[in-house]
Amino acid sequence: MRFMLVLTYDEAAAADRTPDPAVFEEMGRFNQAMVDAGVLLAGEGLAPSSQGAILEYGTGEEPTVTDGPFTEVKELIGGFWILQVDGLDDAVGWARRAPFYEGEHIQVRRIFDPEDFAGVAPPEVMEAEERMRAQTEQQHGG
Repeated sequence: MRFMLVLTYDEAAAADRTPDPAVFEEMGRFNQAMVDAGVLLAGEGLAPSSQGAILEYGTGEEPTVTDGPFTEVKELIGGFWILQVDGLDDAVGWARRAPFYEGEHIQVRRIFDPEDFAGVAPPEVMEAEERMRAQTEQQHGG
């Protein structure tokens, strides 16, 4: 099963502290342990919200775009990992090892697989999804 570990944090509170260089070393060891165990499929940190935008969809045809920073949002996504593990307990086990500050959180969320929608989504939608996944893998050398 695939799981996404999503780091969330209070960006305003984090702005008041300078990252300890040791945290980068700890994070490198954490990531390397997941690579060595063969569970890490992807993982990235995200830039501050000042370098992003929020799109809000309403009744109009075009979404409203608001440039960051997102001062009205209490918790922001700061990074993520995608793991291939046997189940939720394994994903939580890896999340417990992450080197983070007080007040930071990790959401552990299972990623849907196409078979989760078998018998629900129309067959032509399932076939189109399979084609898109194959095309994406081909384009990105996966």
